[in-house]
Amino acid sequence: MSSRSERGKLAEELSFRADPKMLGHGRLGSECSLEEEEPEESSFHLSLSKHIKKCLCDAKGGSLHCQELRLPSGMISRVASDILSCSEDEPCGIRGALIHLFIESVGTLLKLGSVVLDDSLTPTFEISVVLQSDRSAWPSLKVLLAGGKTVSIRWEYRLIKRKLYSSAAPTELQFD
Repeated sequence: MSSRSERGKLAEELSFRADPKMLGHGRLGSECSLEEEEPEESSFHLSLSKHIKKCLCDAKGGSLHCQELRLPSGMISRVASDILSCSEDEPCGIRGALIHLFIESVGTLLKLGSVVLDDSLTPTFEISVVLQSDRSAWPSLKVLLAGGKTVSIRWEYRLIKRKLYSSAAPTELQFD
């Protein structure tokens, strides 16, 4: 396979689509490729991915009360990429983010934890990541809290961004 087609494939994997109905205006996402990626962005992506993974691992023994948390391959990297894209227009970029992770099952939200990349900055915006439980593998949150051993997460999730320095309504993005 040529490096051009590999970059094209990677650009498709790294791009994200926003639901225009949820945004009230046109497409927010953009294609990106290896050529556009800055070294600093790459280190933020790696750091954010590690923080998200640690938060999910901590939630296994904490709020989820499970022994195993199953995620689709590449899910953490995809979420990190989408969070980075949402933070591009912020005054401090991703460093000013306060990220909350939730899991949703049958209309019930359970907080998994929070991530802050730079403790030296006061957060300028919040992003809530709402992961969706796989209902075929996990029928309800009650079953999980009663001692379920495995939690499966679907590929779909939502990001809800709220600027802390503005009274504007939060922006919700749906990722399929």
